[in-house]
Amino acid sequence: MSSSATETGTDAAAYFAAGYAAVRANVEQALSGKPQAVRLALTCLFAGGHLLVEDVPGVGKTTLAKAVATSVDASWNRIQFTPDLLPSDITGTTVYDQQSGTFDFRPGPAFAHVVLADEINRASPKTQSALLEVMEERQVTIDGRSHPVPTPFLVVATQNPVDLEGTYRLPEAQLDRFLLRVAIGYPDVAAERDILVNRARAGAPPPLRPVAKVDQIRWMIEYVSRIHVADAVAEYVARIAESTRSHPRLHLGVSPRGSLALVSAAQAWAACSNRGYVVPDDVKAVAEPALAHRLILDAQAEIDGLLAADVLREVLAAVPVPTMTGAR
Repeated sequence: MSSSATETGTDAAAYFAAGYAAVRANVEQALSGKPQAVRLALTCLFAGGHLLVEDVPGVGKTTLAKAVATSVDASWNRIQFTPDLLPSDITGTTVYDQQSGTFDFRPGPAFAHVVLADEINRASPKTQSALLEVMEERQVTIDGRSHPVPTPFLVVATQNPVDLEGTYRLPEAQLDRFLLRVAIGYPDVAAERDILVNRARAGAPPPLRPVAKVDQIRWMIEYVSRIHVADAVAEYVARIAESTRSHPRLHLGVSPRGSLALVSAAQAWAACSNRGYVVPDDVKAVAEPALAHRLILDAQAEIDGLLAADVLREVLAAVPVPTMTGAR
């Protein structure tokens, strides 16, 4: 079936399911034993958002990001963020052409379908801010002229939360541009044993091959945007957001952008579950990766050692879950 699959009915659902299964199986070849992290990464891809992978060194942050990028037959660039990286090293610059007597725009690595921003917190705030416009507006403005990036456009950024010397904390405005923040975590004993045995027997795994075309991913993102969200689910999300804004342990709650991100992620989660509509369990499944990085604790909560995810779990436990009747 081509990307012009029937827009409604079982044909469209089957086409999405087949594409999702192919990409997921491909990514899991590179990151075995972490199905939840893989599914969340693909949820972000199909929701049309950007992904922040945050975890300790050596657990597969860059591996996950590269696997997502190489699974799609599309352009992708990797940017290694360092303290001396300049904004023009990301977005591009204008260069004077002596023959024509004009200034020509030379696009930077941000002009790709998938951009891997490795160790994003090692660049200066000025350089980090160069990504703000391109992540939100899908364009770069240089010398008063706007240059659109390709569609679809996905930024997959990684950062290390422990080795903070020489790093710059991501500002809230930039964190808010990431649809999901995902932590991979250590593999369990069985998964790590399999990794060690497979590596000892077969050596380095072969490079991944693309299993999806750009047009297919573009269609899948459009399909996810049409997953039905009932009024009761929308109100459930709104009540979650309102509860974070009035919670005594939070200095800053979820913005309307955060609510929209939660709905988009829930739509993608539902589509990956082979459903054409969102249920409250979809919202709960993606609430922490979609909202926790948007919350700011008050001073006392930080002193007490609380995490934003802890407070969010309290909110989810307190907000009544709607009863779904006639979800379609």
